[in-house]
Amino acid sequence: MEYNEEEILQHASQGDRDSFGQLYAHYVERIFNYVYYRTGNTHDAEDLTARVFQRAMKHIVNYTDRGVPFSAWLYRIAHNLVANWHRDRSRKQEIPLDDLPILPTKGDHPERNLVRSQEQDVLLKMIRTLPAERQNLLILKFVENMSNAEIGAIMGRSEGAVKSLYHRTLLALRDQLEDQNLNLEGE
Repeated sequence: MEYNEEEILQHASQGDRDSFGQLYAHYVERIFNYVYYRTGNTHDAEDLTARVFQRAMKHIVNYTDRGVPFSAWLYRIAHNLVANWHRDRSRKQEIPLDDLPILPTKGDHPERNLVRSQEQDVLLKMIRTLPAERQNLLILKFVENMSNAEIGAIMGRSEGAVKSLYHRTLLALRDQLEDQNLNLEGE
């Protein structure tokens, strides 16, 4: 059976729980990944993901197609819940570095894996210092592999604005890396 989101959405918005279940099955992993990268905690990500879908199910009768994908509506709900979660905690939590897998490639040496792991640690710490909007952008771009147009729909920005923010974010990360490398060389 082919997944026809438009038809499934229509049934779900009329209260069909089985149709909503299909939407849930289709999007739960993507929403969980997004929330996990924003919270850095599996337990909180599971809780917030459940709340995203509870809120979506409660309000799907009010959902109207405005020319953006249904996923944009779910990501907006997730974004708002995560923002509230951070506000309530008034601090950012870090992703435990032990949770990040290092996948060895054929012929890789343990030393290279260690260096790659250390480089990932440095980059993740730098990303966590960015404003939430820029963290969202990087998660949607690199974890969810979304296009600039899809990211724009989720973030409520034009595709050009997303490109500009992406460019500024990469420049900021590059500058941070250069500063850190200069500090390391000076030690």
